[in-house]
Amino acid sequence: METTMQVTIDCTDPRAMVVFWAEALEYVPEPAPDGHATWRAYWAAMGVPEEELPEGVGELPESIVDPAGQGPRVWFQQVPEPKTGKNRVHLDLKVSGGRGVPMDVRTRRVDDKVERLVAAGARVLRVLDELETHYGVVLQDPEGNEFCVA
Repeated sequence: METTMQVTIDCTDPRAMVVFWAEALEYVPEPAPDGHATWRAYWAAMGVPEEELPEGVGELPESIVDPAGQGPRVWFQQVPEPKTGKNRVHLDLKVSGGRGVPMDVRTRRVDDKVERLVAAGARVLRVLDELETHYGVVLQDPEGNEFCVA
């Protein structure tokens, strides 16, 4: 049996997270399968009882996928409570090109990505530039989840 992986992020507003993380990861909102107009219609066709589908759930995409089909699916699971503590797991968005790329180019690539993500709703927490061999930025997404751009 094949094992697949999905990244699940708890949040209070899945639709806002779809917009933000689609930009951050260069993913796309996941369309409903099998020609269904919405995920809600798909779930209903699968026999999911109406009482398990609160109003509005599944009307708009609540997951994103890699358009190249290589990265994992990311699902934004709606939960009633906001984030309260530090993440134990976080995403690293690797955009610099690595140590084989000159530091000034790596820094510019990271800063360009950070600038786009801040415009999309992220908040910079700190810059990691203590070492001459590494440059990265720690951010929070619109719901406070930490991630890094390096």
